[in-house]
Amino acid sequence: MAHSNSKKIINADVVKDAQQHMPTAEEFADMANLHKMLASETRVRIIWALQRHEMCVCDLSALLGMTKSATSHQLKLLRLSNVVKSRREGQIIYYSLLDHHIEDIFTVSLEHIQEG
Repeated sequence: MAHSNSKKIINADVVKDAQQHMPTAEEFADMANLHKMLASETRVRIIWALQRHEMCVCDLSALLGMTKSATSHQLKLLRLSNVVKSRREGQIIYYSLLDHHIEDIFTVSLEHIQEG
């Protein structure tokens, strides 16, 4: 018996509305990448620290008990994923969260965990 490729739609208006407002494939990929950045305990700890203060690699390394090299690697991933930004002051590079959206995502997810 042949199966039909057409799907039964229960609420066409809902499907049409969702289709019209659906993000692009690139936006979905970017969202997934952002969540990958949050899937690392190390990166979450870095985000937590940067939510409180702008910090340099040396200070973050000391706080987290990591090598400067490992901390720099994680910061590079976060920077390339538009989670953190950097600024140079002389020889020192300071890192901070890119914008309030990152802080909002982080705060809401932490509240969700703490409520559980």
